[in-house]
Amino acid sequence: MPSIAQIASEKKNENDDFCAYLKTLDGKEIDAIVLQLNENISAQIDCTKCGNCCKTLMINITDEEADKIAVHLNQTRKIFAEQYVEKGNNGMMIMNKMPCHFLVENKCTVYENRFRGCSEFPAMHLPNFIERLFTTFMHYDRCPIIFNVVEKLKIKLKFKA
Repeated sequence: MPSIAQIASEKKNENDDFCAYLKTLDGKEIDAIVLQLNENISAQIDCTKCGNCCKTLMINITDEEADKIAVHLNQTRKIFAEQYVEKGNNGMMIMNKMPCHFLVENKCTVYENRFRGCSEFPAMHLPNFIERLFTTFMHYDRCPIIFNVVEKLKIKLKFKA
């Protein structure tokens, strides 16, 4: 059975056409459909069987998030930053390792205190789906939730490649 990444590669042109098609539709209607699809699909997928997001995504960290996790880990902010953080070219803080330091056996060891980017991923529940197509399709090949929401959306909209 081909992997999501293999299928995504094969569907590159189809997905480009689908993005163009989506941009012609009503965003609020698409948001409602995506939200429903996400609820159904997310309930069927155990993210701890995958963990691709934690293994492959660069996570941005705010000062508040760094403070919160440092406290959770019983560390000073300075020690937390030295162990887990690097500054990007634009001054933003990012996790300094992939997979994430806090991923153990495909489970987040700081789950209750995880970063906003982690808690929002894969962002299928957020409004303005059509405005986030670039990001959605950047992760389409790694996240079973995104992949299945998009494929079911094609069917629901009767999209023909």
